[in-house]
Amino acid sequence: MAAALFLVLATIVIGSVLGMILSRNPAISALWLVLAFAALGGLFGLLDAPFIAAVQIIIYAGAIMVLFIFVIMMIPRGEAFPPDKRKITLFLSILLAAVLAAEMFVSLWAVLRGDKTAGLSGLGSTSGIGRMLFRDFLYPFEITSLLIIAALVGSIVLSKKRGKE
Repeated sequence: MAAALFLVLATIVIGSVLGMILSRNPAISALWLVLAFAALGGLFGLLDAPFIAAVQIIIYAGAIMVLFIFVIMMIPRGEAFPPDKRKITLFLSILLAAVLAAEMFVSLWAVLRGDKTAGLSGLGSTSGIGRMLFRDFLYPFEITSLLIIAALVGSIVLSKKRGKE
């Protein structure tokens, strides 16, 4: 039963991501992404990670997608990139695709070699996440919080209206 449910959810994820990529309308693409996030939450549930599944559905399929839809609706339609920016965008897209392909190759190589990741049992529970976050990854967690605060301060400074100089 779990294998059949996995195949159904995996098919939904792959199909909705393809729908998101192939859609010409940005709002429809965002709705396809909501479906992908929801099905991905179901996959996390199958992996015995109920907390991560709930966070995936509530945070990503809910709050983050509301933000995406809001941003999509605020961007004026019909404005395309100038030709010189298209070349830069194409180069950066190819570079990012190469980096992601290399990461996927390294991950698949580690799985095929049989490397087992130590200490990941119980990671889907809140106690496992808290233990790993505050014991093993305390400094990266604190650095991330400082970066988020700096981004918030920067966005507030950039959004303030400047008076006449």
